[in-house]
Amino acid sequence: MNVENRISELIDLINYHNDKYYNEDTPEISDYEYDNLMKELIKLEEENPKLKRVDSPSSRVGGKPLDKFEQVVHKIPMLSLANAYSAQDLRDFDKRVRDMVEDEVEYVVEFKIDGLSVGLTYNNGLFEKGATRGDGIVGEDISQNLKTVKSIPLRIKDQEEVVVRGEVFISKDDFKKVNEQQEKQGLQLFANPRNLAAGSLRQLDPKLTAKRPLDIFIFNLEYVQNTDFKNHSEALDYLKELGFKVSPNYKVYNNIQDVIDHIKYWTDNRGELGFEIDGMVIKVNNLAQRETMGYTAKSPRWAIAYKFPAEQKKTKILDIIVEVGRTGTITPTAVLEPVRLAGTSVSRATLHNEDYIREKDIKINDTVLVQKAGDIIPQVVEVIKEERTGDEIDFEMPKKCPVCSEPTVRLEGESAVKCINISCPAQIRRGIIHFVSRDAMNIDGLGESIITLLLDKGLIKDIADLYTLNKDEVVKLDRMGEKSANNLLNSIEKSKSNDLWRLINGLGIKFVGTKGAKILANNFKDLDLIMSASNEELVNLEEFGGIMANSVVKFFQEEKNIKLIEKLKSCGVNTKSIQDESSDIAKIFEGMKIVLTGTLPTLKRNDAKEMIESRGGKVTSSVSKSTTFVLAGEEAGSKLTKANDLGVKVIDEDKFIQLTGLKSKEEVKNELK
Repeated sequence: MNVENRISELIDLINYHNDKYYNEDTPEISDYEYDNLMKELIKLEEENPKLKRVDSPSSRVGGKPLDKFEQVVHKIPMLSLANAYSAQDLRDFDKRVRDMVEDEVEYVVEFKIDGLSVGLTYNNGLFEKGATRGDGIVGEDISQNLKTVKSIPLRIKDQEEVVVRGEVFISKDDFKKVNEQQEKQGLQLFANPRNLAAGSLRQLDPKLTAKRPLDIFIFNLEYVQNTDFKNHSEALDYLKELGFKVSPNYKVYNNIQDVIDHIKYWTDNRGELGFEIDGMVIKVNNLAQRETMGYTAKSPRWAIAYKFPAEQKKTKILDIIVEVGRTGTITPTAVLEPVRLAGTSVSRATLHNEDYIREKDIKINDTVLVQKAGDIIPQVVEVIKEERTGDEIDFEMPKKCPVCSEPTVRLEGESAVKCINISCPAQIRRGIIHFVSRDAMNIDGLGESIITLLLDKGLIKDIADLYTLNKDEVVKLDRMGEKSANNLLNSIEKSKSNDLWRLINGLGIKFVGTKGAKILANNFKDLDLIMSASNEELVNLEEFGGIMANSVVKFFQEEKNIKLIEKLKSCGVNTKSIQDESSDIAKIFEGMKIVLTGTLPTLKRNDAKEMIESRGGKVTSSVSKSTTFVLAGEEAGSKLTKANDLGVKVIDEDKFIQLTGLKSKEEVKNELK
């Protein structure tokens, strides 16, 4: 067999096994055998580059890294859906639909997959490009990353132009495996499958995306030439024929009560699914009726998304333990009988403070309802008092610190119980964890487990000791070989040249966070000048209140802190403000007031805040008529409601990232119109 025929044969074989594995869930060969087929194909293509086909599955391993994502104007706008939260909302939707159309109405009910929406375009049977939803009109070209998703066909049977829309996600099992691997490597765990999927698709290096177990369900045929369909359900069947993995288990009903019953079933049983859903989507099936109903400025009138309420489960409080934070605050945590919530196993929930426990009358051995706030943070909703047996035990906050045994105190007017021993090992540990964190000195590879090891072995006693670590001693630590030790020490060395604000934030001065640290660094430029600043000088700083000023003065009056800073200086840690890295960034948000609310898909709130401030914008905490725009994520809540009531512009993360790529304030204003 000649090389060209063998390449074609390998492509056909690999595509066949991809379909068996990803679309039919019936694999016929082992991973080892599959990998060998792929290796042979890649080798032949490298030796014969002219024979490489554009639809070769070898492109799924990732191409060259990109400098940035290019913008794409969608052929068909990718609009969002209006939301429903109750059966009555669905009945109201049904009434609106029937008021607009004369004939009988059918509804298609589909899972609302908790992932990232993308549009895929095919021409002449080949995958041409794929893009994020963006603002619905303009998205980002992530074609190279989408090619790595094995359930996206690179070739389809229709030779005309075809545009489809789908949701990229990561299954529950794959998410669990990724986090297990993260844990083994001492890396931060991912919060939920959606964030992991969204973050994976936004990697500039497709090879990194290719390492993530991404999957997709196609839920809409946006555009196709020369094919007439009467119904959406027919279009879904056609998508299956083309080779797409379509939204599973969709149902067609001709009355709203059946729709409501179907949704009720999946509200109670969504845990059975192998992937996360956060609701159900209801669409008018007849395409002609859709045309009659049309669209609002933001969403189609013929569809609505039912959002599930936060999933609640019953479990038992086995114990209440306490942890000591870096400022000495002692926080109680409920140890629960493990229960599965929003896709993960939950065995702990914070109880915040003594008042919270008293208010909810929480006791050890209580049966309670738990949920995840924003589907992320486990919390106790209420005690099921009718299930008390008499074996419940009242919880008392400790009179002595559980770590150093010094007396605890609760200051007047505060809800927190604290250990005020500044030499408490728990506070030292938490202080070091804060010092190396992303928003402070940003030292990669220095996670909590490594810090605990370093403290237990006596290799460090404070933050300054990090800069005197000996490689021979670090190499001997558990799970720390030569390469890991070098990487860690290089990361620590690199942090010496950080900007001053990072050091100030890392010191952990009470009431002074990232913003306060930047204000101090920008105004004084030198740590020595901050240390000698008077209360009056500090209070006069814009956005620097009296409580913060008093805390800074007090911090730098303490002998132990002065000695620590001298020690850091002797290790070569920078204590002066560096030329502002954002000075070359166009001040496109200058004079704008911007509010952040909810959980963003890929950006941390501090990252978004930094992006705004470096471009001249001001992040404010409340929405008013003077707010320029609201950047909203999942579970946005009351701020989003107020913005809509006031007519304030609301954008999502994709639109925000698009704005940050603009060159002038005028361009931003035009985009926000």
